[in-house]
Amino acid sequence: MQLAGTAVRSLLVRRDLRRLLAVRLCAQFGDGVLQAALAGTVVFDPQRAADPVDVAVGFAVLLLPYSLVGPFAGVGLDRWSRRQVLVHADVLRAGLVAVLAALVAAGAGGASFLLTGLAVFSVSRFVLAALSAALPHTTDALVPANALATTSGAVATVVGGAVAVGLQQLAGVAGAGGYAVTTLAAAVPYLAAAGLAAGFDRRSLGPDGSGAAVSSVREVAAGMVAGARHAWARPPAAAALAVVTVHRLCVGVVTLMTLLLFRDPSAGRGPVPGGLAGVGVTLAAGAAGTLLAAVVTPAAVRRLGPRWVTLLLALAGPLLVALGLPFRLPLVVLAGFVLGFVGQAVKICVDATLQEVVDDDVRGRVFAVYDTLVNVGYVVALLVAAFVLPRSGISVPVVVAVGAVYPLTALMWSRCT
Repeated sequence: MQLAGTAVRSLLVRRDLRRLLAVRLCAQFGDGVLQAALAGTVVFDPQRAADPVDVAVGFAVLLLPYSLVGPFAGVGLDRWSRRQVLVHADVLRAGLVAVLAALVAAGAGGASFLLTGLAVFSVSRFVLAALSAALPHTTDALVPANALATTSGAVATVVGGAVAVGLQQLAGVAGAGGYAVTTLAAAVPYLAAAGLAAGFDRRSLGPDGSGAAVSSVREVAAGMVAGARHAWARPPAAAALAVVTVHRLCVGVVTLMTLLLFRDPSAGRGPVPGGLAGVGVTLAAGAAGTLLAAVVTPAAVRRLGPRWVTLLLALAGPLLVALGLPFRLPLVVLAGFVLGFVGQAVKICVDATLQEVVDDDVRGRVFAVYDTLVNVGYVVALLVAAFVLPRSGISVPVVVAVGAVYPLTALMWSRCT
């Protein structure tokens, strides 16, 4: 712990890195506030009474920009001042959030609500890409700086979501009015991020014109196809991508089931609260599982190698069935912990596998494919689950099916590694 603290302090000596990190923290804190507010609007506002398909479509709007916009964001970021992108994008997001809050307050749904949400999160993807592209201009220690930036940004998003839940409770306005206030609150950290980004010199974050020629959108798409072919030709890489995609499919199904279970008015009659607060408890349990997996996995991999992933997947299925079938909220929270642990442990191993077996000159394209599979798989699972789950979220066949998928995936992994 002392060594980690020393490494962080050595990174933060540079003022420009501290400022860029502050921009990220503000921006991702705002993302957390907005995501929680919109999740509450779509799932828990009794005035909307959204069915599972409405919920799934709402989450698709939140998540698809991260997959569809992300691989192509670099085309623009290699042409435009990244400082200007950060300033203008966050100001634009604040304005769009105000429009979104007005739509929530008016109880508006349909195309206007979805398209405004899609615009906000598409701009958000540009902001995250710009932050990553700008980082090398603020430090030479890229590996620890990336670890610090991504971890602290993820924590800021979770904290933003928790603050949103608290704001909604403190607003004292039921239904759409309370969620509108919470939605509008996301504009504050976005404007703060824009103000911090404005403190950079216009050219200080690049592009500096010294890199390779800018690719066209068509070339980016062709590069992703080449990355997919490269991975497919290497069984361990193909297996790694398959494992993480299957896991995200299962997580998507479990996510929608969990939201529907917590929406039940009688759900909070036990030690775990119902509604959005209960979802927050489940997310916190998942975060605890994620942190534990990050601590345990390096030592487990040294002892077991690829068998660590096989063991996790083989155990995850029976555990999820045992915890899921009673459909009790405390057990759902424990299932969230299990999914968080398994997901992070698998991700660590998948990342390492890809880094080892994929050629360096196509590694970036393979990871772009990886990112797209993870997010699109999650959205597809949400949409499929929306058509098979009842409004209550209680479905024994779905829980059993998810539980069966994990051991089958473990078998596939063991044969390919």
